[in-house]
Amino acid sequence: MDIVNTYLELGSYRAAADLCGVNHKSAKRIVQRWRAGTVAEPRMTPARGRNTDCVEDLIFDKVRKTRGRITAKRLLPQARAAGYEGSARNLRRAVASVKARWARSEHHRRPWVPNPGEHLVIDWGEEDRLKIFCAVLAWSRYRFVRFATDTKRETTLRLLAECIEELGAVPSVVLSDRMGCLRAQTVANVVVPHPDYVRFATHFSFRPDFCEAADPESKGVVEALVGYAKSDLVVPSGGWDDDIDVGN
Repeated sequence: MDIVNTYLELGSYRAAADLCGVNHKSAKRIVQRWRAGTVAEPRMTPARGRNTDCVEDLIFDKVRKTRGRITAKRLLPQARAAGYEGSARNLRRAVASVKARWARSEHHRRPWVPNPGEHLVIDWGEEDRLKIFCAVLAWSRYRFVRFATDTKRETTLRLLAECIEELGAVPSVVLSDRMGCLRAQTVANVVVPHPDYVRFATHFSFRPDFCEAADPESKGVVEALVGYAKSDLVVPSGGWDDDIDVGN
């Protein structure tokens, strides 16, 4: 009956479903059955306190000040001094819960609104030893897919040139992840493009740009295309007779 209780408190099927970890349609169906009398009355059980409640403010304050870097092991002596008498395991759970809540409140993303012709996003995928080069114009969602046998720099630049030729125009920025074939090195978390890529970009008059490290959301538009290419475009191995040109 947690779903019914949550719905009665929040007044929203979607909010109750999110809080209980179910689909909003399931939440609506359960509430409707309860209203029709086919489900028992909800039991209003009083919430039980936790032995970490006395140090909840302390945990949140330390997590906020250290931006989520404090550990439960370092917090335990301070929690003991503040009156916490529970186990280290319970404290670890409480710290993990507070960190997750703090991360959700701190991690805000503004939607990316691309401009026409400004960004071309590229990425490599792989399916059954077949390499898949994908490119998407961020604004128009124009998609370009080619198959290859390797992801070397020469292959990447050749397919990127083919993509630009097919587009009939050059984007202002080509955005990629930190693929090793296009970068020379990384200094202070800033990617330095490979000289060959710099010459290529200068020839076509676009600016090379790279995604942030460990941030797949920054190139989600092309990640979706890679997934589609893997599931819908890759023909089973007997269909092409291992001829990449036939596949392209």
